[in-house]
Amino acid sequence: METVLISGTSALSPVPVSVLPLMQRWTAWLDAKDRTAQTYTANIRRFAEYLTQHDESRPTRETVIAWVKSLDAEGKSAATIHGYLTAVKLFFRWAEQEGLYPNVADRVKGKKQDADHKKDYLTVEQAKNLIASVDRSTLKGKRDYAILLLMITTGLRTVSVVSADVGDVERRATGAVLYYLCKGHDEKAVYVKLAPPVLSALDDYLSARGEIKKSDPLFASDANRNAGSRMTTRSVSRIAKESMVGVGLDSARLTAHSLRHTAATLNLLGGGTTEETRQLLNHRSIDTTMIYVHALEREKNQSENRIAAALFG
Repeated sequence: METVLISGTSALSPVPVSVLPLMQRWTAWLDAKDRTAQTYTANIRRFAEYLTQHDESRPTRETVIAWVKSLDAEGKSAATIHGYLTAVKLFFRWAEQEGLYPNVADRVKGKKQDADHKKDYLTVEQAKNLIASVDRSTLKGKRDYAILLLMITTGLRTVSVVSADVGDVERRATGAVLYYLCKGHDEKAVYVKLAPPVLSALDDYLSARGEIKKSDPLFASDANRNAGSRMTTRSVSRIAKESMVGVGLDSARLTAHSLRHTAATLNLLGGGTTEETRQLLNHRSIDTTMIYVHALEREKNQSENRIAAALFG
């Protein structure tokens, strides 16, 4: 939306400032990673599109509030609205600091987010069926099997999976580990342990790829246009979703992120403590991990059946 203009207000006769060039300066100021900068740019464009559609070149706080309400009316989730609004807030905060435009997004609230998980997890049998369904006779199959097994046993997010390099796998006397880039960090300073079946799946896949370097992506694309290049989070999400649908697990509440929930839940059901599960998922706060504990307690809660039994015998 290169035609969208946001006017400055530092002079009596404001000079129009184009959004996208400002965004380039903004992301440079953030010193953000390429992927983060791309996300912010894509999110701010949603606001730019709104301005164009409503012929508004000088947005006010009321403009931002109206935009948030329009996103809600479109059926956007609280998380999606939060992502869009975060980019807009950061942009206007920067614009004000640079003397380019007032911070009209200050203290604008998005849609309230529910703290409970909105994704389901897989049972042990469902998880077994999922990984058993993958055809490992092809390179793609070996890769997809390794990805699914890794995510189910470690709870890694898609972004951590795609950012992993071959050299991030470290073999120790006590067992193999994978160093990964976790949410909110710049370095791969934390790791997950690779259970023998997972390491075997990775070795099988890497061996089938042929000659590789430590700097190569751990999981590579098999698409004709960019074969061998790093996969995207969208590709990994698609693999997870299509694999689940393929075994009859066709639900809007089952996505790639469900595999992270599966790892946490199966660990708790298998006797893992809350603290062990927190470490597995690298949660900063134990409160986040407690969501999984509460979800399991609610599932075991038979209050409704007890009440019905009292009424009907």
